[in-house]
Amino acid sequence: MQEKLIQFYSHHLGRDIDMLVFGDRGYPVVLFPTTMGRYYENKDFKLVESVRWFVEQGLVQIYCPDSINSDSWYNRNIHPAHKVQNHIQYDRFLSEELVPQLQMKTRSHKVAVAGPSFGGYHAANFAFRHPSQVSHMFSMSGAFDIKTFMDGYYDENTYFNNPIDFMQNANDPALWGMKIILGTSEWDICLEPNRKMSAILSAKGIDHWLDVRGWQKHDWPLWREMFPHYLSLL
Repeated sequence: MQEKLIQFYSHHLGRDIDMLVFGDRGYPVVLFPTTMGRYYENKDFKLVESVRWFVEQGLVQIYCPDSINSDSWYNRNIHPAHKVQNHIQYDRFLSEELVPQLQMKTRSHKVAVAGPSFGGYHAANFAFRHPSQVSHMFSMSGAFDIKTFMDGYYDENTYFNNPIDFMQNANDPALWGMKIILGTSEWDICLEPNRKMSAILSAKGIDHWLDVRGWQKHDWPLWREMFPHYLSLL
């Protein structure tokens, strides 16, 4: 499986973002890391290995960009408003810099996004904010409410980066054409957040699959089972 390390300079962030790329052709899939995970986390925990066949067959290319969670949601040393602003710059890096490059490079009109745990938040937040850029969203044990990081602070920027809130009023027609999977399990600590998000989508008539697996925990073995299944549906 071809692997390449890229340093992608972001004008919005004012720095290089490290990114691992797996494969040399196929549909682009952006795969986010977990809470404080780095760009190599999904490789180290063999989530990428679980989809080796799809990559080697040239069906997909997997892009694993670094996160800036330590500078945004998980930075306890800055004001919550600053946390959101930092995340907005990361979102602009994705929507205005990275994804357009992938669309041009792969000649794909849209991309797929995926992620386990807090990577599931990133996948969902990006997909729901930018549905015209995303064809498939695969959240694996994701959570969709970032108010717990905000110490009671709430503003418009918080609202528009909190899927559990803004999706109740979302009306972009592209949302109804997106393929959405909310993956979770009976023992998953994020089971209830996924049920709640599913209820919001159902109330709006947005087609999706709430995939509740058996008695498995919120951990890599579950996600290594989910990810190849979801990619097979591309």
